Amino acid sequence: MEKRVVITGLGAVTPVGNDVSTMWESIINGKSGVDFVTKVDKEQFTAKVAAEIKDFDPAAYMEKKDARKMDPFTQYAVAAAKMAVEDAKLEITDENADRVGVWIGSGIGGMKTWEDQHSKFLEKGAKRVSPFFVPMMIPDMAAGQVSIQLGAKGINACTVTACSSGANSIGDAFKAIQRGDADAMITGGTEAPISNMAFAGFTSAKALSTTDDPKKASRPFDKERNGFVMGEGSGILILESLESAKERGAQIYAEIVGYGATGDAYHITAPADNGEGAARAMQHAIADAKLDSNDIDYVNAHGTSTDLNDKYETEAIKTVFGEKASSLAISSTKSMTGHLLGAAGAIEAIISIKAIIDGIVPPTINYEHPDPECDLDYVPNEARKQEVNAVVSNSLGFGGHNVALVFKKYEA
Repeated sequence: MEKRVVITGLGAVTPVGNDVSTMWESIINGKSGVDFVTKVDKEQFTAKVAAEIKDFDPAAYMEKKDARKMDPFTQYAVAAAKMAVEDAKLEITDENADRVGVWIGSGIGGMKTWEDQHSKFLEKGAKRVSPFFVPMMIPDMAAGQVSIQLGAKGINACTVTACSSGANSIGDAFKAIQRGDADAMITGGTEAPISNMAFAGFTSAKALSTTDDPKKASRPFDKERNGFVMGEGSGILILESLESAKERGAQIYAEIVGYGATGDAYHITAPADNGEGAARAMQHAIADAKLDSNDIDYVNAHGTSTDLNDKYETEAIKTVFGEKASSLAISSTKSMTGHLLGAAGAIEAIISIKAIIDGIVPPTINYEHPDPECDLDYVPNEARKQEVNAVVSNSLGFGGHNVALVFKKYEA
């Protein structure tokens, strides 16, 4: 018999706040975390803006000597994981350690480490490359370091599926608990991609917004959208079997009930026509949740602020929800956080859960010019008080990876 899986802890490091409470207040108040980029020389690039982490001190969450051996994407994950574990009041002991796992995705891994060490190699030769280069760079090291820092000895994994990495990891962790392979999972996504090479690659692909005004640059579903804004950070959730949560008297924020994952088999970067792959992911997730499309109150859209994604995701939502699509609340919180790539799905999962808890649908800010091809209710510019019982959260990645997660209000 499949186990019920609930969410008992949340942690976040984001461009709009370095904890869940601050992040959520920013989101529901329509506060943007986008500004002129500082971590690269913006004069080299046509894109000038990014959603950067501000005032983050890794020493608040780990020993300085440990932090020096971690790329920022790993530091963010360790910090968010420690927040989530503390929030869940989850004690990891010798008795339960092998039943507590870690599943944290990253789309790119240690870009800053790669650039720094490659520069040393070119300038000073191979002998000057750090012995920590590889373990700091590889995408699975966030999961590895979280396991080491917290003593979690269960399943330890990292799903790498571009911008779907965080959502895939949450879904995979959900299934691990559901089938009885773990009692609790520390799961989510993390990314620190704001580097010269990432900026160069995405600008060459004409994927980044070239809007001069930082606060208006990320504008999902708006007719004037012209690319996404790169963001960074980490979102971590504690998933736990209902039995485990009840046994230790844990707080329960919500329940995760559905996971759908599909492939477009179409193109390395462009979504499939009409968003058919995204539609199938949502349909699978809703069916996995044993719900009907009419049960869904809110869709946290992938909503990247790129031309094809927003158009085809709109079409996918129409395919799945039919007549209900026109009255369904949909928003893209990337309008405020920017696009956190492999961490996006995890941050947006937390936002979806907060929407359920507080009965507030977050807005899509910067929505000023309606697009005839994006003609649904994107909760423009202001948050909306509304009962939220069930949410679909979408994540779509380069390579044709489509993921949908379904969260619902917990009922005993």
